[in-house]
Amino acid sequence: MTLRLTVSPADDLLDVPRRIEVSGAAPGALVTVSATTDRAGTAWSARATYRADRAGTVRLDRDPPMSGDYGRVDGMALLTSQRPDATPGTTPDTVPGRPPTTDVERPLRTRLDAWDESDATQRATADLVQRWTGPGVRRRDVREDGLVGTLFVPQGDGPHPTIVVLNGSGGGINEQRGALYASRGVQALALGYFGVPGLPDHITRTPLEYFETALRHVHRELAPRAGVVVVSGQSRGGELALLLGATYPGLVGAVVAYVPGAHVHGSQGAADPAQGWDSPTWTLGGEPLPHLWQDNPGVTWQPWTGGPPPDRYRDVYVDGLRDRGFAAASRIPVERIAGPVACVSGMADGLWPSSMYARQVVETLRAAGHAHETLLLDYPDAGHSIALPHLPVAQGPTRHPVSGIELSAGGTPAGNAFADADSFAQVCAFVERATRVPDLRP
Repeated sequence: MTLRLTVSPADDLLDVPRRIEVSGAAPGALVTVSATTDRAGTAWSARATYRADRAGTVRLDRDPPMSGDYGRVDGMALLTSQRPDATPGTTPDTVPGRPPTTDVERPLRTRLDAWDESDATQRATADLVQRWTGPGVRRRDVREDGLVGTLFVPQGDGPHPTIVVLNGSGGGINEQRGALYASRGVQALALGYFGVPGLPDHITRTPLEYFETALRHVHRELAPRAGVVVVSGQSRGGELALLLGATYPGLVGAVVAYVPGAHVHGSQGAADPAQGWDSPTWTLGGEPLPHLWQDNPGVTWQPWTGGPPPDRYRDVYVDGLRDRGFAAASRIPVERIAGPVACVSGMADGLWPSSMYARQVVETLRAAGHAHETLLLDYPDAGHSIALPHLPVAQGPTRHPVSGIELSAGGTPAGNAFADADSFAQVCAFVERATRVPDLRP
């Protein structure tokens, strides 16, 4: 018999799960399968060993591995469990868990290898391609009205559901998420607001008026379906998305907040070093917004200036919330949001209490009689890095891209991988509902 390795579909969008199967093995043979992907010039890999069934087959979405880099039945775990191959002076535990991939027009290409542990002549290979953009998606740099971002327009005539995508405290432009949204029919403006050429290097004193300009630009130039602009952000971007919905309810038609803060926080890990970790993050009308760190007597330590790392980073948020006056002054008034709200969070978040924050947002909206949909996706085993489907999940310590502080995002590999895939599908469906044109027929 000849060993065969097949992938179905072999070439598709990033969020599409694949069926990986080995056939032609001897019944009961030990078969190892490995996956190696070039991610931004670094090889990432994972492997697992399986026992072939009586028909001599192994299916990754059906069979548990005997050993390897994961221990669960998961057809995509060869990809989500990948770690960077160690190079001199580094170890996987000190390399950030999310490799940056900025060229969304270049797909991720993975080489799969399978071999019989008892017969070195029995080997097979296959290729797996993950694409950020589907057919007909158009990409355009946006450098208008003082804005810095990238627009992704879906195939076909509009009007399209439209979303503004904001990164968190790492800064930059989230082209990956914007491209994948457009591939699923959602027009996406991936907007930078710091950490991008032409913009500040740090998050400190970011004016909300910049985002007001962006929202007016989207309404005026991009013809959003049903006149609804969805704002989505991750982490500090989730905090920002809620804040924009509450500040500009006439411009923000819906909010998607990933692992968000329900309060305004200081600049912390993305701060301008000259102004300090507790400097204000957001301003409005030239005045800084009150934030949780502002002269708060409960905050007696913090992890962003190179001191001994605490056992739990999120304890600093608990400390800050003990004083109810400070908590009330910094709370984002989400009840002012004039449209649907979705919160995505992880109960095992190691960076801040996103589960508590997300539940606080939803409870506040429902108590206020919010007339629109409120969706809570709170994943039991997920951490802070809830990202796109079928990418390597955060494992172990990473370094913050701005401050360089070592931290752990939390969650289990299985929990993070599930949250990545499930949340993307559910958020796409939420955006479709939030931007649906009303049926006015009698």
